[in-house]
Amino acid sequence: MENPADNATRKLNARMFGKLIVVAVMMFGFGYLLVPLYKQICELTGINILAFQETEGMKVKPIDNSQVDKSRTITVEFDANTQGPFRFRPTVSSMQVHPGEMTQVLYEVVNTQSRSVEAQAIPSYAPQQAAAHFKKVECFCFQQQTLAASQAKQMPVVFYLDKDLPKDVKTITLSYTFFEVGGHDNKKAETKPAAVAG
Repeated sequence: MENPADNATRKLNARMFGKLIVVAVMMFGFGYLLVPLYKQICELTGINILAFQETEGMKVKPIDNSQVDKSRTITVEFDANTQGPFRFRPTVSSMQVHPGEMTQVLYEVVNTQSRSVEAQAIPSYAPQQAAAHFKKVECFCFQQQTLAASQAKQMPVVFYLDKDLPKDVKTITLSYTFFEVGGHDNKKAETKPAAVAG
């Protein structure tokens, strides 16, 4: 004769097994639906839309910058100064740009020392009023640069001129001063202990 306790345990086990099967099926279904659900959310919110379009085989058209003022041409001159063990210069002395046009220029630096150095660049502008309209998107001046012994490096500046640049400004000079951060002491100062009165 079957024990009622064993019968109840079998029923509990069967119910638990059924619940586990349902949970496993739901988890599999959720995982299966996650990718299309993610794509729908991205499409609705605009997040990761370029990656989604590329996976669907769509070509993303390049955006035409309608903010470029082709009726004006500004001469941008590049200058370089150093304070420290460097050779530092722009790769071009000047270029013609239109306000709103994205432009890149390279600066070259050489560490002339047989040791590694930390350095920083500080920009300045002439005329001063142009500073507010000179927009840098990428610049080596945003952070300190580490140069190994005798290392040469090319560093980009990506910029555009604001279309609200005053009409009387025809030439802008971008000048960088490149200097060693913290300096370097070849000799340590020696301190002698003070004489003790006896």
